[in-house]
Amino acid sequence: MANVYYEKDADRSVLVGRKVAVLGYGSQGHAHALNLKESGIDVRVGLRDGSSSKAKAQDAGLRVVSPAEAAAEADLIMMLLPDTEIGAVYDAEVAPNLSEGDALFFAHGFNVRFGYVQAPAGVDVCMAAPKGPGHLVRRTYTEGGGVPCLIAVAQDASGSARELALAYADAIGGTRAGVLETTFEEETETDLFGEQVVLCGGLTALVQAGFETLVDAGYQPESAYFECLHELKLIVDLMYEEGIAGMRYSISTTAEYGDLTRGPRIITDETRAEMRTILEEIKSGKFAEEFMGEVRGGGDQFEALRKRGAEHQIEQVGKELRGMMPWISAGKRSVTEISGGD
Repeated sequence: MANVYYEKDADRSVLVGRKVAVLGYGSQGHAHALNLKESGIDVRVGLRDGSSSKAKAQDAGLRVVSPAEAAAEADLIMMLLPDTEIGAVYDAEVAPNLSEGDALFFAHGFNVRFGYVQAPAGVDVCMAAPKGPGHLVRRTYTEGGGVPCLIAVAQDASGSARELALAYADAIGGTRAGVLETTFEEETETDLFGEQVVLCGGLTALVQAGFETLVDAGYQPESAYFECLHELKLIVDLMYEEGIAGMRYSISTTAEYGDLTRGPRIITDETRAEMRTILEEIKSGKFAEEFMGEVRGGGDQFEALRKRGAEHQIEQVGKELRGMMPWISAGKRSVTEISGGD
């Protein structure tokens, strides 16, 4: 079982005396920088020339400098850039400006786990990863709460890297909800597995396959959309609030019986074997190599897959039906507003 820490377990004094650089001002970057600032931490934001986020950060009262300048000034550098950009920015802007005693922080273990970033021996390498999107990390902090957070240490050069990671998590609000201790390996491998097999890859493939099965059988696409996608939110919300057992308690006995007897016919031994294969591809580094190679090669296959998904019939039907339900998007912020750009 993971160790769980709260505000009483954190000593923020180990962070207060440090200069912190947050590289990136996207979904997580804006939340970390603002929460740190309001927690009394000396923080600056590192952004490339021409970044669309520079004005947003400055308007929020943050000092913005180049990534290299931020890394040179700070003794704790938090890398909150896309996974595909971290390695290059680290090599060009951060590594030349690292000194013994500095700390290098991440909110996802991908680049450290797969060797795209290799810090020198005298530097702490830590993780502080909120388990929620940046806008939620920010909002809950301003409301006096927080989002649960993971911490991990890959390299403890100072002998107090764990205490520093916990203090950072405390300063962004994580200890208000609970901080779990993990490893870079566990966070990275379980995160990628969850995305590929359940949360994104498995779920979208299941929804599309169910929709196609009903449409191919002669049912109206609109009916198929409602049954296979629209009502999914109801079930997910119930599981989020009460767990799987709570969801089953809340649905009809007909739905519950169908769940218990037919679900195992969809997730078969063959499906579980493929899940294990995908996990091995993640652990071996095969997925990381494939993904980084695709992006560095121009991403043509990636774009083709995106295009094919966007052109699926379920997207066209869903767009029309959502237009009939304005309450779905009422008060909703755009993806750009939520991510914050860079």
